[in-house]
Amino acid sequence: MRLPEPSRRTALQGLAAAAVVVGFDPAARAWATERNRPAGGDFARTPRLDGTLLTDHASRSAAADDYGHHVHRMPAAVLRPGSTDDIVKMVRFCRRHGIPVAPRGQGHTTNGQAQVDNGLVVETTPLDTVGPVRGDTVTVGAGARWSTVARAALERGLTPPVFTDYLELSVGGTVSVGGLGGQSHQHGAQVDTVTELTVVTGAGELVRCSPSRHRDLFDAVRAGLGQCAIVVSATLRLVRAPRTVRHYLLPYTDLETFLDDQRRLARERRFDYLEGQVAPDDSGAFTTYLIEAVAYGPPAGPAPDDTRLLAGLRHDPAGAATADLDYYTFLDRLGPVVEQLKEAGLWYQAHPWLNLLLPGDEVRPLAAELLGRLTPAEVGPAGVVLLYPLTGDRLRTPLLRTPDDPMPYLLAVLRTCPPEDDATVRRLLAANRAAYETVRDSGGKQYPVGSIPFGPADWRDHFGAAWPQLSAARRRYDPDNLLTPGQHVF
Repeated sequence: MRLPEPSRRTALQGLAAAAVVVGFDPAARAWATERNRPAGGDFARTPRLDGTLLTDHASRSAAADDYGHHVHRMPAAVLRPGSTDDIVKMVRFCRRHGIPVAPRGQGHTTNGQAQVDNGLVVETTPLDTVGPVRGDTVTVGAGARWSTVARAALERGLTPPVFTDYLELSVGGTVSVGGLGGQSHQHGAQVDTVTELTVVTGAGELVRCSPSRHRDLFDAVRAGLGQCAIVVSATLRLVRAPRTVRHYLLPYTDLETFLDDQRRLARERRFDYLEGQVAPDDSGAFTTYLIEAVAYGPPAGPAPDDTRLLAGLRHDPAGAATADLDYYTFLDRLGPVVEQLKEAGLWYQAHPWLNLLLPGDEVRPLAAELLGRLTPAEVGPAGVVLLYPLTGDRLRTPLLRTPDDPMPYLLAVLRTCPPEDDATVRRLLAANRAAYETVRDSGGKQYPVGSIPFGPADWRDHFGAAWPQLSAARRRYDPDNLLTPGQHVF
């Protein structure tokens, strides 16, 4: 796959002053550039590329940061590929010389997962093509943002079934972790809507995989944390899109009632989108609850009927709010909020997030305990707490580990704090670990997009019965253990 000319021009902007790599010096374990070639010319030449390999400080520094802003691992070089062939060539080159490799999409990881000390970061953002819609599928590059995919599908009256709340994430990034959102109780995770992948394995092989072709690799890449291959494209299932939606905000003051109504709505699948938020009351205790629910209108569903949709619910009707929205406006409702956060500087805070999957039969005591530990200061000025149900029979991807329960809950404490406040970051990371252990001991899991100190033994426990499958795929497809070391899985 060669990138279209506009994408290649974008990838090459500003490189005139950069340090372009021409080879690797095995003796010094360092990249050789046009400016600092070894005196004797004794270095392994890098392959001819369509894109660019960079060692300048600005490129490496950008790849040594992420949305978490509290982990910084400096790579030795950054690849901005001009084609998938570039990724194949460079993974093979790195394998020969024992150089670790990490793919990076939008850099929205929160704990250094896509960073690599003294290795190669592969930027997937240039792989942003969105192919034509064919029937009910579309094939897109790993660097394509979900916002771009949504707009392209909507031109044909279709839509991906599941979105995370923030649309400016890359397809390759969410495929690597799972991709949960308000539609997951209906359709599963984003990985459950993938029908085929094209990947570059850790052995440097370009492979297409699907349920009927290299199934072991297909299952090891989806929610596989980048341990076996780098995603370069994905084929996604599409469904009929609504033109408009009805958006409901339903307030509660009692945790048990809030959870019971959420469970009922998820079980009956009344709404197409179902989430929930928890906020502090006037005393600072997290005891204010809000169900966010959305019903799709024609042609995806019938005209929303308030009486039917709200029947039997026990929310406070006086505080409820309803709005009719254009479908894409609903999907992108966080877009204006993000711009406000950027203007206020809050987008650039540290984000030591906590993301947990709670067993449904233990959700009330676990939620009460974990929410009881929170204070507004620990969540932060731009932080959010989410709590909402998933549906176990819709979550079918083997490596997306969830509690053994028909209706697990996602608890996400999306913390913010000043990035220079190391003491607070360390304290919040310790609090995340303590919360994880509480949930783990009750049969819960982490959803691996947050910042929980984790090592190989934790990952073996996390993957459980699926660990042999992942371990075997790692040995087969990344035999030299090159890929994505920032996850600390192996």
